[in-house]
Amino acid sequence: MLVDSHCHLDYFTDAEIDDLLDRARAAGVGRMVTIGVRVSQAPAVKALTERYPDVWGTIGVHPHNAGEGEMPTVDELVALADHPRIIGIGESGLDYFYDKSPRAVQAEGFRRHIRAARATGLPLAIHARQADDDIIRILQEERDAGGDFAFLLHCFSSGAELARQAVAMGGYLSFSGILTFPKSPEIRAIAAEVPADRLLVETDSPYLAPVPRRGKRCEPAYVAHTAKVLAEVRGLTQAEVEALTTDNFLRLFPKAA
Repeated sequence: MLVDSHCHLDYFTDAEIDDLLDRARAAGVGRMVTIGVRVSQAPAVKALTERYPDVWGTIGVHPHNAGEGEMPTVDELVALADHPRIIGIGESGLDYFYDKSPRAVQAEGFRRHIRAARATGLPLAIHARQADDDIIRILQEERDAGGDFAFLLHCFSSGAELARQAVAMGGYLSFSGILTFPKSPEIRAIAAEVPADRLLVETDSPYLAPVPRRGKRCEPAYVAHTAKVLAEVRGLTQAEVEALTTDNFLRLFPKAA
């Protein structure tokens, strides 16, 4: 079984969802996690998890959206996550590539999500783009101030030092279709070296379709292509990568077991 640990199913229409999930199941995808990016979106995420037994969800505010309105408090995030099918917090983090929200606002939102993850015991899905140093600094500061929390660097496309520091702090890394791109040798090198018990795979659907589907709208079934490349760079069989990444997912997200 494969797990698509990060997708955005609410970006698809209701008319598309049933066929999309059928294709995912046919590709061996047994679980999918649909990710929150706005508080206003939380009801849609929860509805998808209630409608489909193989879909789980998270709630949070993406750094792109952090400046759109009042950032939810830690208590509000905790309350939003109080649902049997919500298994994580996020996605939150820092994005200095697009800079769609003020960096100070992104950082404050990131810290609130970390604290909500700690309060709920749910793992945090982290978005990190061209902000490696500040991601490391905030993670370390929050750990030092309040204690450990579980987290996942999703769609990993950062540098080796962030990967090393994240693993040292107990974090996991998830690889998307970027792993399959011809111009991603550095990402494949990192994926080859990450400890085996910290690896996950994802699609980030509807974005970042992997080779050989690149240029098309991504969907959860395509996580099999990313798993194939991960198997190649790790010197494993496809079945071994499927078992490994599923075991890691269930360890990080025990509520989905």
